Amino acid sequence: MLISETFYSLQGEGALTGVPSFFIRTSGCNLRCAWCDTPYASWRPEGVERDVAGLVAEALAQPGRHAVLTGGEPMIAPELPALAAALRAAGFHITIETAGTVPPGGVACDLVSLSPKLKNSTPTAEKAGAGWVARHEATRWRPEAIRAWLDAGYEPQFKFVVSAPEDLEEISDCLAELDRKVVPHRVLLMPEAVTLEAMRARAAWVGEACKARGWRYTHRLHVELYGNKRGT
Repeated sequence: MLISETFYSLQGEGALTGVPSFFIRTSGCNLRCAWCDTPYASWRPEGVERDVAGLVAEALAQPGRHAVLTGGEPMIAPELPALAAALRAAGFHITIETAGTVPPGGVACDLVSLSPKLKNSTPTAEKAGAGWVARHEATRWRPEAIRAWLDAGYEPQFKFVVSAPEDLEEISDCLAELDRKVVPHRVLLMPEAVTLEAMRARAAWVGEACKARGWRYTHRLHVELYGNKRGT
């Protein structure tokens, strides 16, 4: 399995913010988000081949028992189900951070962090090439895959990266298209930002949007504590 990095840190986003967790970041992605903050796992995938046993042993060496499978897009890694099953057998709580473009297929997971990509994620042709623009647009929103996660009974959270107030209507439309009951406080809005200054510039209106709709604001604690860098 191609792994771009592993590290032990505090979960920086979502419902488990602040929980010490062991992160396993797979390398490779089926999207090319314009604002991607992990290009080394998506735009320019890099890493080393690791086996499941070695990754589980490294996880067990940490004090905590929360594991986060992230990317890139972890669900496109063929060995991901075997890794998740081994972590579950070792007693870990498992979060999978995914764009929701691939159905679960029975993978072991305690919290699925679904992050469907909005129109604001589509790169320009100048940056990505016309082929990737078309592929990204065709792949970024897969409601049938998200329904599969919800119908399978996994605990969900929806994490939307927002850049501007017009994103809010798109989020509402996406949730309506799912035709499933989504508890409002499981809808999380995260300002699109890789610096504290940019995050704070968007925080006020994002927070007000959450209050108005009963949604939840999610900070990026790792950026606050460590800055936007690898291994955090």
